[in-house]
Amino acid sequence: MPQRLARLALLAGLCAVLAAPASHAALFGDDEKLDQLRRQVDASQKALEERMGKLEANAADRRAILDLAGQLDQLQADLSRMRGQVEVLVNQIETAEKRQKDLYLDIDTRLRKLEQAKEQPAATEPSASPAETKAYEAALNQFKLGNYPMAISAFQGFLVTYPSSPLAPSAQYWIGNAYYAKREYKDAITAQNKLLTAWPDSGKAPDAMLNKASSQEALGDRNGARKTLQDLLQKYPDSSAAASAKQRLAQGSRR
Repeated sequence: MPQRLARLALLAGLCAVLAAPASHAALFGDDEKLDQLRRQVDASQKALEERMGKLEANAADRRAILDLAGQLDQLQADLSRMRGQVEVLVNQIETAEKRQKDLYLDIDTRLRKLEQAKEQPAATEPSASPAETKAYEAALNQFKLGNYPMAISAFQGFLVTYPSSPLAPSAQYWIGNAYYAKREYKDAITAQNKLLTAWPDSGKAPDAMLNKASSQEALGDRNGARKTLQDLLQKYPDSSAAASAKQRLAQGSRR
């Protein structure tokens, strides 16, 4: 502000000098001295303008630096937040990949057993009729192709048509497995609970409990999954599913 007042004062003085009558020129001696004074005034005015420009530029630079510092702080905060989000996503992806791997291993094991045994009932159970076998295999083929909604519908239709079939427990089991493959874990648990209630002595009951535990773990219910695996070991200790349950419990205890 003082610089601006000085500038105005200087300009006012210059105007007064230039506006003075010619008779006052004698105060300066001659025209050459007047010209010299004018040049000095011009030089002083130019120097003052340059100084004012530098001061204004410095103030603008300070504001720009402050703005950049604020932007930098915001970028650092955004970066920290994004790093946290990436870590969460990476953990979720790793968990999902592990669950998917467990699912494929479980399904592959079941299908290989299925191919070997051809899903034949035990010797003490009545054999399935050709019509039952054909309908069951058609539904199972849909599951093998990864067409899980169609497999669910086909197995449900099978149970409606052949509720007393020796293949009914297996059909119910694959319904639960198909729901699991679709990541509809609550429906998978409901389906396997239905098998365990209706056919607790079926050879598919241990596998149903194993799939139920997988669904519980996928839902984040680790305590429920652990309890299901422990019940599996207690009820069906000699089953192949019990061996998988024991391995999963051991892995869980190391977490």
